[in-house]
Amino acid sequence: MELQVGVKIVLKNREGKFLILRRSPQKYSEVDKYWDIPGGRINPGSPLIENLQREVMEETGLKIIDKPKLITAQDILKPTKHIVRLTYIGLADGEVKLSEEHNEYRWLTLEEVKTLEPMDKYFKEVFNKFILK
Repeated sequence: MELQVGVKIVLKNREGKFLILRRSPQKYSEVDKYWDIPGGRINPGSPLIENLQREVMEETGLKIIDKPKLITAQDILKPTKHIVRLTYIGLADGEVKLSEEHNEYRWLTLEEVKTLEPMDKYFKEVFNKFILK
């Protein structure tokens, strides 16, 4: 079984809205059109925060402001992979410029995120346990 580590972030802007992304079906045909948050796998040998900053910049063109806060760790178990996902919350600045990994984004209020569907199940778990608390 392969072990991977991923980092994700719940990004807020200065208005308090959350950035939500939709994966591109052209790039990720195996992934349904779920709404999710920025992030990805780490490059071993580099710090977690640097990986998080890199993923956010690559996927959204945004810069993380200040130091993000770790809010949870999740186990994602697949037949041949064990993914440990570390999720942070933080502030972002700049203008969104999506990579080819995503085809849509939205800045949503807390109330709007509550009703968003379909949502990635791991993001939904984080949102319900740590953002809505």
